[in-house]
Amino acid sequence: MERAPRSGCPINQAVEAFGDRWSLLVLRDVVFGGRRHFRELLAGSQEGIASNILADRLRSLVASGLLTRDDAGRGRRATYSLTEAAIQLVPVFAALGSWGLRHRPTDEPLRVRAELLESGGPALWESFMDELRAVHLGAPAPAGPSATERLAEAYREATARQTAAS
Repeated sequence: MERAPRSGCPINQAVEAFGDRWSLLVLRDVVFGGRRHFRELLAGSQEGIASNILADRLRSLVASGLLTRDDAGRGRRATYSLTEAAIQLVPVFAALGSWGLRHRPTDEPLRVRAELLESGGPALWESFMDELRAVHLGAPAPAGPSATERLAEAYREATARQTAAS
């Protein structure tokens, strides 16, 4: 059962929907990591989320309308999909990443996507959101260069550079 919000303030409403650190990181991993199953999210968590916390956050994100859960049936793993509301968080993730680049120490492989989102601006965000809509909502796939591939390639290249430097 969902609690009543503390207030009707738009910032409060947003914080209550996805404001705890784990919820944002779970959404980040679905948006940027393409992780859509519990085990993928658990194994791929760079921050080391505990399984009980992940299960709780997934339930909460479904309840708040940011994810949907497709239960494939007994013995099959459930698939989580972004909703339109979650897809529209891409500019928020871009803004958070830009802030983190300027005000917090970061690792190169983990900062390259934020840098690319910042330099690509709203045009890249829109392209990426259209690709997410195709994957998660069944919308037609957009034409043109893939924003998803640009983000993935930037990460792969940064990881390779870091490995070579080690």
